Amino acid sequence: MDIGIPEPGKSRADYAVSLFQSGYNCAQSVFAAYADLFGMDQGTALKMSSAMGGGVGRMREICGAVSAMAMLAGLKEGNDDPENEEAKAHIYALVRDMSGKFKEKEKTIICRELLGIEGMEESAKPTVRTAEFYRTRPCGRLIREAAEIIEAFLIDNADNMEKEGREEE
Repeated sequence: MDIGIPEPGKSRADYAVSLFQSGYNCAQSVFAAYADLFGMDQGTALKMSSAMGGGVGRMREICGAVSAMAMLAGLKEGNDDPENEEAKAHIYALVRDMSGKFKEKEKTIICRELLGIEGMEESAKPTVRTAEFYRTRPCGRLIREAAEIIEAFLIDNADNMEKEGREEE
């Protein structure tokens, strides 16, 4: 599925929030808003991140927006050499820094704590999206927070590469 890229003049953070408001989960909204900057088509991005929503499979563990930040960090800075300990440490440190920035503002990266609920949902079935859902859930704000962190940690360099028409090696 091609959901396009942000309209001219619309930030990717706004785009991520609009994806959530159109029915995508938190992880999909964040991941798909940025994945094209790192060479991934949106259909693949949506599928790949779909299981991370609701705190991973609606278990209310790590916030899907935070999971998407980590996945995007992996696309940009990830390691594919099992013997490169320095690269492993680098990506882990980057994810810790990004997650730490989220935690500074939100006090936690755990979905159920962000939502103020106890434990895992009984059902894997998503909550019906209504005006009340969007009004009462902090998810749009959390998606925007994750997007701002992504832009601060990952995007400036990616945007420059995109403008120059070259890919990261």
